[in-house]
Amino acid sequence: MSVIEILAPGLSTTVQDLGREGFGPMGISPSGAADPISLRLGNHLVANHERAPALEMTLLGGTFRFPQGAIIALAGSEFDADLDGNPVDLWTAMEARPGQTLRIGPTRAGARCYLCVQGGIDVNRFLGSASTHVLTGLGGLNGRPLRKGDILNIAPAAGQYLRRTLDPQIVERFSHRTVLRVTSGPQSDWFPESSLRLFYASEYRVAEDSSRMGLRLEGSPVPARSGQQMITEGVSLGAVQITGGGQPIILLVDQQTTGGYPKIANVISADAHRLGQLRPRDQFRFERIELEAARSLLREQEELLASEGLVLE
Repeated sequence: MSVIEILAPGLSTTVQDLGREGFGPMGISPSGAADPISLRLGNHLVANHERAPALEMTLLGGTFRFPQGAIIALAGSEFDADLDGNPVDLWTAMEARPGQTLRIGPTRAGARCYLCVQGGIDVNRFLGSASTHVLTGLGGLNGRPLRKGDILNIAPAAGQYLRRTLDPQIVERFSHRTVLRVTSGPQSDWFPESSLRLFYASEYRVAEDSSRMGLRLEGSPVPARSGQQMITEGVSLGAVQITGGGQPIILLVDQQTTGGYPKIANVISADAHRLGQLRPRDQFRFERIELEAARSLLREQEELLASEGLVLE
């Protein structure tokens, strides 16, 4: 069996797939890739199923050796990378020959990059998913980020090497935006019209203490009406909660499954992947759209991902 040797793990590199949906009532968050679109496209480049496990790197990559070789692709934000000293292109499948070493440096834009290998990373699954949930120590490789000296198995693959490159128009379609589109949250009526106008007119910055659980934001406080009391209830990916101090928090893939802060808005599914590419000090604003428009955008996105011509050979 082919393997990946971890020579340097990077800042926080974990095994992720598309997560474990449907276990929120048990208190288990979905986890999975913080940018699922990049993972899906990267797997497409190496002829994997879109759910195949890959390595998610955050802000800083790592150094990986392929003793038996592998077919690989890097997808997501721009990280400096080379294969035995030769520059590596993002969004392109390539062959790592036996014994070659891939070195991935810091990000130049965005927060996360995915190392996809043909066959996928072979680890034990928990509740049907290989995704690592660090807080609970479940999934991935022993439920933790990678360490120097770790060995990861690569699942067998029948595909042959083809130099496949993602169409640049697709890359542009999913590139970083300075606007996150949202629909109204279930407690949006807790906020007076003046607070709603302030929320949608303000620019927010991602705080340093953000994580895969959630993005803490810094900006204009959004006051709710006084006297409102809320019972803890279920929360969803992309929910925008307003804390007691008026600052927003956007829930990410390792989110808690319940919460007691009012939810003023929810990031639409078609923009959820953009949350995973926001890094500390990034700035953006919110734009409210209607539910039907959000559904239409998601349908268009899925039709694009299923279309012919995603890659150039």
